[in-house]
Amino acid sequence: MAHYAFIKNNIVTEVITGIDETVQAPDGFADWEEYYLTKRPDQDACKRTSFNTQKNNHLDGKTPFRGNYAGIGFTYDDTNDVFIPPKPFETAVLNESIWEWDYPLTYPTDNNQDGSNTSLPKKFYIWNEKAFKSDNTTGWDLSYTAVYNSSTENWEIQE
Repeated sequence: MAHYAFIKNNIVTEVITGIDETVQAPDGFADWEEYYLTKRPDQDACKRTSFNTQKNNHLDGKTPFRGNYAGIGFTYDDTNDVFIPPKPFETAVLNESIWEWDYPLTYPTDNNQDGSNTSLPKKFYIWNEKAFKSDNTTGWDLSYTAVYNSSTENWEIQE
């Protein structure tokens, strides 16, 4: 089974499940992309997309295909032959090694993110676009802190 994305003005408008690309396309068609495009003549293109490719990584360790599995609203970059998810916020920066959006500042490192050190609080941050736009050295706001409860062996939000 294969998946195909229909594209209009470089934006994915629909994704369908279709015939596997290893099966011969019908007579008169070079491939299934060309065939499926005839079913949606109002679209500019039809491109195969891999359900197993995310962030330019194939989930089964194979070669990634077109950067990401396409979704409605994704952009198709025909120069790089990749699908790029919608930009989540104005100052997001495209990471072309994984074809995914990054924050313009790295996530704080003082957060004990994996919770491996139970003697330290575990901190969680949220992105503040307004703060970053007014001062591009800031942008991460402390959302909440969790403390480890050794009795329950769980992290609990600190009030």
